[in-house]
Amino acid sequence: MPDLIPFPEVAHYFRDFEHTAWRLETRRGYASDRNGPKWQRFLRGEDIANEPDNAWRANVRTQVAAGKRFERVRLVDQPATEGQRFLLASGLGNVAAGEDIRNLYRSEAHSLSIPDGDFWLFDSRVVAEFEFDDHDVTLGVRVHEDAETVVRACQVRDAAWHHAVPTREFQARVLSDV
Repeated sequence: MPDLIPFPEVAHYFRDFEHTAWRLETRRGYASDRNGPKWQRFLRGEDIANEPDNAWRANVRTQVAAGKRFERVRLVDQPATEGQRFLLASGLGNVAAGEDIRNLYRSEAHSLSIPDGDFWLFDSRVVAEFEFDDHDVTLGVRVHEDAETVVRACQVRDAAWHHAVPTREFQARVLSDV
């Protein structure tokens, strides 16, 4: 198994990929969100989708303008957790920047054998698999380039993407359930 490395060591992949950067998000919440200032604005009911550009969104715009794709599928519980509602609200800003974010209920993901592990898949060649502690803190990532891991990630991507619902449509469903 590859060594666990700090997330900043894989940051170059978000600029250097050639075609697609695809993410599976499976956590019910992330410590990085809860510890950020946007979380408090979300808790107060403020609009967190239409904030000024940040480094992530600026890079998404640059990559999409170059013909590349950022795609993501998020697993969501029924009912959605507070962390998942935060991601739905803030994700609209990423969608506006050009990222295609879709959502899938966790129960459906399990029936499709989609695992409960976060990862990025770059150009169907490199997998950056996240490791978290029990408090949703990112401990680091493991980078895989072996065929078995990459093919499995591609299979997960294809199944999840086929069944996932675009964020705007999904958000309307979730908010009507709250």
